[in-house]
Amino acid sequence: MKRILFLFLWLPLAAFAQDSRVGDNGVQDNGVQDSAAREFPLDAPALDGVRPGGTLSREFSPPQIPRELVQGRRSPRNYPEQPPTIPHSIRDYQVDKNFNQCLSCHSRGRSPETGAPMVSITHFLDRDNQALAAVSPRRYFCLQCHVEQHDVPRAVENDFQSIDTVLQKSLERNAE
Repeated sequence: MKRILFLFLWLPLAAFAQDSRVGDNGVQDNGVQDSAAREFPLDAPALDGVRPGGTLSREFSPPQIPRELVQGRRSPRNYPEQPPTIPHSIRDYQVDKNFNQCLSCHSRGRSPETGAPMVSITHFLDRDNQALAAVSPRRYFCLQCHVEQHDVPRAVENDFQSIDTVLQKSLERNAE
């Protein structure tokens, strides 16, 4: 019974699919032109909204992955409470709910022997500012705040000034 019911449902769908096949040129195989295919061909010269300058049928090569900046020293912070950037490569580091490879060098116990800066005391506080013995779960995933730097051109030009520069200019103006 199930096979018969399946055939009765499947046969009309197969016949409909065979009648409405569209060829490469946007024309139905049965000779009737599809008005939507005529108005919006796949190779339209307009942007597709996802990839600039492309069409739906063109493939582009992916952009080059930018080179990581391995500084080996701390970069200056531009504003108070800015999380420091990561001055070394973290490719293939395991940071998940079971293990945080960053803490193998930056933990309280390992930082004196590795020479890496210890994680801030703020990482040991819970949401009620109570001190914990280990890194707080809300501060456990380092890449939520800390990022490594890459050698890329600026996306937009800007005239950003660090807080130290702004304060220095303010002091100079007040002294005049």
